[in-house]
Amino acid sequence: MTWTTPADLKAQVQRLWERGRLLAPLVNDESLFPRRLTLKGPGSRQLSERFSEVRDWIGQLSAAAGPYRIEWRSVNHRVLGNNTIPATIWIDTLEDALRLIGKKRDTDQFAALVELTRAQQPGLLPWLAKRPLRVLELAESWSQLLAVVAWLLEHPRPSIYLRQIDLPGVHTKLIEAHRGVLAELFDLVLPDESIDEAYTGIGGFCRRYGFLDKPSRVRFRMLDPNVPLLPLEADQDITLTQAAFASLALPVSKVYITENEINFLAFPHVPDAMVIFGAGYGFDTLTTATWLDEKDIYYWGDIDTHGFAILNQLRRYFPHVKSFLMDQKTLLNHRSLWGTEDSPEQANLGRLNAEEGALYDHLRQNKWGERIRLEQERIQFDVLLEVLHQLR
Repeated sequence: MTWTTPADLKAQVQRLWERGRLLAPLVNDESLFPRRLTLKGPGSRQLSERFSEVRDWIGQLSAAAGPYRIEWRSVNHRVLGNNTIPATIWIDTLEDALRLIGKKRDTDQFAALVELTRAQQPGLLPWLAKRPLRVLELAESWSQLLAVVAWLLEHPRPSIYLRQIDLPGVHTKLIEAHRGVLAELFDLVLPDESIDEAYTGIGGFCRRYGFLDKPSRVRFRMLDPNVPLLPLEADQDITLTQAAFASLALPVSKVYITENEINFLAFPHVPDAMVIFGAGYGFDTLTTATWLDEKDIYYWGDIDTHGFAILNQLRRYFPHVKSFLMDQKTLLNHRSLWGTEDSPEQANLGRLNAEEGALYDHLRQNKWGERIRLEQERIQFDVLLEVLHQLR
């Protein structure tokens, strides 16, 4: 039977719930009811050919009626005579819809959250209308989140760390765990001058709203033993804040960047050079070090689509970067060490040179096999030594 069943009717109302359509009117006073549901029933031919099934179908709809109302129509059939069958199905009130899907308690809870918000932060009501089910998920924490919003309105761009917020009953771990939601709430009620639009996402949360953020750090090694940064004979493996790194003026002419930590630690001595431990797609920590503009920069990443995407991003900040050990010869010479890339990049990369772009295209087009990759740590160390000698 392909005709609408009581379960189908319930599913239609459940979808309204899942889309927030049943709860939103509690915020904006819009009327959703009475609402007509979709009903598919038998045609004239089926009435005569499948009459017993039609009768059972009518019985099922009638037995489940209560939360919904059936409007009937008369059908005068030449064989069966005059009969009445369901023509339309209506949900007349919100209470009927909630009774059908069993959501009365959740709705009462949402209504209470709406009233709490209306009393404390009415500017957030549009968010409740847009994301009512998310509000229900946050019900236990909603009063604390409202308190955080109120606090920031009173202390715009506070220049403190999140853990320094002093609010009774509000643990700062709650703030950190709900930064995504709080960002949406802050954006609704904070004045424009309290929001730094340059920062977005979870990573930019603190700077966007004027909190202090954990300082970004740069890790690097001096590769020339004759140019130590520290007066020590130990390995010059150093980590500095972004600001401290930017203030340096290191007496080297070559800067290598590598993504693998073991390769970073094992990078051999090179005259007049240093090596930086890369950060994947994050190069913001290097952008303020303007002295890097005057250095020869060499990037070594994995030979896969993401390796070239990272190189492409690095060139956004340092267009003069050259890649090494990211070429077709290196890839094919290490065929036995190939692995598989999980989710290859497919975007067009406009900052690759002709040779890099061709290899990137070959990889994403699976020229030598499906989703192949060569991780940089698999490349033989003597190959690295040979290339570094050529770069001197």
